[in-house]
Amino acid sequence: MKWRLHDAGEDDDPLLSVVNLVDVFLVLIAALLLAVARSPVNVFDAGQVTVIRDAGTPDMEIVVKNGKKIERFRGDGAAASTGQGVKAGIAYRMPDGSLVYVPE
Repeated sequence: MKWRLHDAGEDDDPLLSVVNLVDVFLVLIAALLLAVARSPVNVFDAGQVTVIRDAGTPDMEIVVKNGKKIERFRGDGAAASTGQGVKAGIAYRMPDGSLVYVPE
């Protein structure tokens, strides 16, 4: 007498492979939603985020997101001009490593 653990007819059911495919897509969608939620420029986050792209290169870009407002600042490739500002004060480094600013 031969005992069968499962019926051989279940292996040929195409609906089982469709159910497995749906499960795979649900896991993929959940992973993509988590990736979007953890993105630094998430549109659902109300906080402030600053992202610097291509730092130190002539085409550097700074993206500042404050709530729903997004601002982009791009460099023109030239170094900043010197001598246009006015001295506003002096900064001192303390023995513990902190900085103290003294306005003039």
